[in-house]
Amino acid sequence: MRIKHTIFAALASTLVLAACSSGSDEPAVSDVDPGSFPANSTMARLAEDGKITVGTKFDQPLFGLKAPNGDPEGFDVEIAKIIAGELGISADNITWVQTVSANRETFIEQGQVDFVVATYTINDKRKEVVDFGGPYYIAGQSLMVLKDNSDINGPEDLDGKKVCSVDGSTPAQNIAENYPQAELVTLDTYTDCLDPLRNKQVDAVTTDNVILAGYVAESEDEFRLAGEQFTEEPYGIGLKKGDTDFRNFINDTLEKSFDDGRWETAWQDTAGQVLPLPDPPVIDRY
Repeated sequence: MRIKHTIFAALASTLVLAACSSGSDEPAVSDVDPGSFPANSTMARLAEDGKITVGTKFDQPLFGLKAPNGDPEGFDVEIAKIIAGELGISADNITWVQTVSANRETFIEQGQVDFVVATYTINDKRKEVVDFGGPYYIAGQSLMVLKDNSDINGPEDLDGKKVCSVDGSTPAQNIAENYPQAELVTLDTYTDCLDPLRNKQVDAVTTDNVILAGYVAESEDEFRLAGEQFTEEPYGIGLKKGDTDFRNFINDTLEKSFDDGRWETAWQDTAGQVLPLPDPPVIDRY
């Protein structure tokens, strides 16, 4: 899963093509009898309603980026469509709600969404508030700097540097706790960090490697990845705490998609336009 900067020049243009083409072949929708699910379960309710509300990000190339038609597209979006399809719900019956790092748990707790797929790292602190299906992908924290910046090539070079990340995110927490020599600047979204980086108001942006890879692919003349990833970030699907039946259903659906090719197709149609195909992760059935 190592990302080589040299692929970006050759493939940057494919990001635009992917944005135009992703979602053109929608995942299959199962013929579902709501009565086949346990009575009063989340699955039975959603299948009966024939619609679902999903939280995702709207500002992250390759994973969740708002398209010209107003809907998001990317790998997270395709994963959500696979889960909806197993409930008999087609893509045009999904309501997409923009979620940012700081409000994902709140939206789940308050029932504003049925689940969240939003580059959402599974960790023990979040498990105290919400449950997770997955992981469906393993990312890793990295750094992005201006292309002509040769001073920063990893977190060990952050002494006295301003580093931009997102409020409530795992990468921001990691910098604050483990690299206190850096000056952390937090904003609402990762795209909010791009202009401060361009204007040299901050020295680096940090989040997961795949998110930064999307920004580099879009602006390869401006940005570069600085060194290798320095954490592991298992991406999970957030859902209401204690809904074990729904979590098991999501995990079963993910494992099924690993085996039948839907997960690979979702990757190749989105993030796979720029990044190499990873191995499916092992589901954590905690």
